[in-house]
Amino acid sequence: MPVVQIGELSGRTGVPRKTIRYYEEIGVMPVASRGENGYRAYADDAVARLGFVRAAQSVGLTLGEIREVLAFRDRGETPCRHVSELIDRHATDLARRIVALQAMHQDLQRLAQRANTSPATDDALICHIIES
Repeated sequence: MPVVQIGELSGRTGVPRKTIRYYEEIGVMPVASRGENGYRAYADDAVARLGFVRAAQSVGLTLGEIREVLAFRDRGETPCRHVSELIDRHATDLARRIVALQAMHQDLQRLAQRANTSPATDDALICHIIES
């Protein structure tokens, strides 16, 4: 099995060395062995693992969730069902946040309209637009 040092791994994946070391610290990457020179030495499959981490982050998975998915794979299990559940959960959460953001957008539009049509008053504690 070919081995890559952290610099080469960083160069091949675009993931900074500091991030790779952090991933190792939190269990997203396995602890690297050390070569005779003391440098971290990763199995060649580390490139694919980091590629998965980046792809999973791009669809909204947290590092904790990614660590869980990778743990399935490391145990020799297929994590696809778990990933599907995570994606469903994230999609539902995103839909809720969209609804909340749309409501906030409407509130802000109303406040902006009030700001444009209601003159400032001296009796406001801080700002009449938000207080009323």
